[in-house]
Amino acid sequence: MKNIRFQKTLPVVVLLLAFFGCTTLEEEILDESLTGTGQAEIVSGSIAPVYGLLRNGVWLHTVNFGLQEVASDEGILPYRGGTDWYDGGKFIAVHQHLMTPSNGLVTDTWTQITLTLSRAVIAAERLKQEADKGNTSAQQGYYEMIAMKAYLNMLALDNWGLVFKKELSSERSQILRGQEAIAYIESELVSVVDVIRKENDPGRLNQNAVRALLARLYLNAAVYRDPYGTPDFRKEDMDKVIQYTNAIISGPYSLAPEYFDLFSDDNHTNPELIFALDQRGVLETDHQRWAYWSISGDQIPRPEFPNTRGTDAVAVTPDFYQTWVDAYGNVDPAVADARFFKENTMVPAELKDLTGVNPTNDAAHYYCVEATKFEIDRGILRGVIWGPRKDVGGNILTCDDGKVRIYPVINRRTSGANLTYVNHTRNVDFTAPGSLHNTGYRFSKYQFSHTAPNCCSYSSVDLVLIRLGEIYLMRAEAKLRNGDNAGALADVNTLRTSRSARPAQRPAALKSINLDILFRESGFELYWEGFRRNYQIRFGKYEGNWTGKTDGDVNKRLFPIPQRAVDGASSEEGFLVQNQGY
Repeated sequence: MKNIRFQKTLPVVVLLLAFFGCTTLEEEILDESLTGTGQAEIVSGSIAPVYGLLRNGVWLHTVNFGLQEVASDEGILPYRGGTDWYDGGKFIAVHQHLMTPSNGLVTDTWTQITLTLSRAVIAAERLKQEADKGNTSAQQGYYEMIAMKAYLNMLALDNWGLVFKKELSSERSQILRGQEAIAYIESELVSVVDVIRKENDPGRLNQNAVRALLARLYLNAAVYRDPYGTPDFRKEDMDKVIQYTNAIISGPYSLAPEYFDLFSDDNHTNPELIFALDQRGVLETDHQRWAYWSISGDQIPRPEFPNTRGTDAVAVTPDFYQTWVDAYGNVDPAVADARFFKENTMVPAELKDLTGVNPTNDAAHYYCVEATKFEIDRGILRGVIWGPRKDVGGNILTCDDGKVRIYPVINRRTSGANLTYVNHTRNVDFTAPGSLHNTGYRFSKYQFSHTAPNCCSYSSVDLVLIRLGEIYLMRAEAKLRNGDNAGALADVNTLRTSRSARPAQRPAALKSINLDILFRESGFELYWEGFRRNYQIRFGKYEGNWTGKTDGDVNKRLFPIPQRAVDGASSEEGFLVQNQGY
């Protein structure tokens, strides 16, 4: 692959970068689809830094992804063992809805979204100039950057209740809120939906991605118009959701029979993906932090690369796990729903019983597998986990034929001198016992890539931002809010029963639907994809109580604007006003 490096010193753009001053960026082209020579070079050099910042800035685990996950009832990140992941208490405060304008998680997300938005403004401006000279490739790139600006502004609207209206880098941004913000984003997306590229390559924004963003906008408009009140879902908005989702569903996409193929190596060609962060370049910035962030730090997920590991960060809240239990009753959700769990570590039956077995006497308690064939389990991990083990010299233990030995994983992070196995328990909270490294069930939705030699880099798994499963859920919700229960039920059942690669775990069709069931289904389908907070707010669940969180202030539906941003704009009185309640 041809790799183009790009260095650019940005001007101080009023508002967007006034808070941060001049910023030097060194970016890498995403993939071969963005490389070229001559006129194509102008296009790739303009848009690649935007996609690069979206992947390696906005959607890092400790930026917008983490902000959405730990603010919701889905994920919790305690101070692990009193040694790991405290980070100034930013994750705990966000989870408890006690964040302040100086919270580092909120501030980093603001920085990356506004920085990427400023780059998109510059790219659109540059490409418009080239398009006016007759460069047709630049014209398409310009449409992409208009859509990208709208997407980034939707993230800002969702997080802080405002958007930045800015067409030229020399202009002063306008701050829009409420209906004005909705109308601006709508105008941007509508202006390109019929002219943007129609190819269904998910690595770049295309027509169906724009349609999906319009559907998201209309679905959330009731919240965006009045973020602190009771949402007023209007029929005209729901009709538009149905219009755009209909167009996508009738298009070239199909639901994946194997749910976890959506989040595995080579998923770029999966026919369910509509928009994803392209990681086919296998670059250092092609990250897999969504895969490593939740799994055990004692796990070696890729034994051919002994330095791979997890980090024991975010765990599944007991409350989110309970939604699965409530749905399936006496049936284990791992049996009832293929989205909950996929067993990859095929432990022989004679080894599964660990009665009387512990790390001091288990030298022969292993099975053998080729290093490149080993896979950790996927979905939501519970109980004792299995994986490779190292000797005192740090070498992976192997069998006589060179295969890797797979043992119960030893809990070296928490158990101290009296070693035990990593045993992920349901209970996890902010107490000392509830914060130990092993506590909490874990998200293992994304495959640990076969091209990744360490914890975090050189992944080949695209990070999924829009896919067909979400489109079916949006259409179902719009139909349900319009009073079409039968249509909503049909959409949800189409989605559930499509996950058929493992027939015994294929989710059964539902017999009825209402808003609570649809909310539950959104969690089953979209967990660990950064959606939960958005859905909780829209369905009126965000002021509830869950593990570690009792604050019910409606003001916390929006995050605080970082104090340094407010201070940076203080010379313009009334220009950037702090959100209420902070």
